[in-house]
Amino acid sequence: MRHIISATVTNKIGVLARIIGLFSARGFNIDSLAVGETEDPLLSMMTIVVKGDESVLEQVRKQLGKVIDVIKVSDLTNEEHVERDFMLVKVNVPVGRRGEIIEIANIFRGKIVDVGKKDLVIEISGPEERVEAMLDLVRPFGIKEVARTGGIAMKRGLK
Repeated sequence: MRHIISATVTNKIGVLARIIGLFSARGFNIDSLAVGETEDPLLSMMTIVVKGDESVLEQVRKQLGKVIDVIKVSDLTNEEHVERDFMLVKVNVPVGRRGEIIEIANIFRGKIVDVGKKDLVIEISGPEERVEAMLDLVRPFGIKEVARTGGIAMKRGLK
């Protein structure tokens, strides 16, 4: 099963390595990892996406909670949450087909962030499925480079 773990941690050297070590020691392959400073520069938010057995993952969550630099751990998997991926993709632009690629980017609410003579860089964010769908449509033009964040997520506010 796919799990989305959110952890608020102190923004210190070595914290990321210790947390990743907990996952690898239990045999979890991390599908994606995103880390960034929060509104408080002393704290960082980690979003870790893993696939694995529920009982083993429960042990990892409990161990994470015991790490001194971990402030809060949440499993957003079964919670109402907002999840997004972010991607930059550099696409080859064949002669006379620039408009077609721009149209595909617009359909997926992508944004052209760089224009070259022979390529375009498109920025897109959204659910993983949307990012993948756009990537599939531009692939026939030739993809020169891709950079992705992987999933980031946040629990929804009360309604």
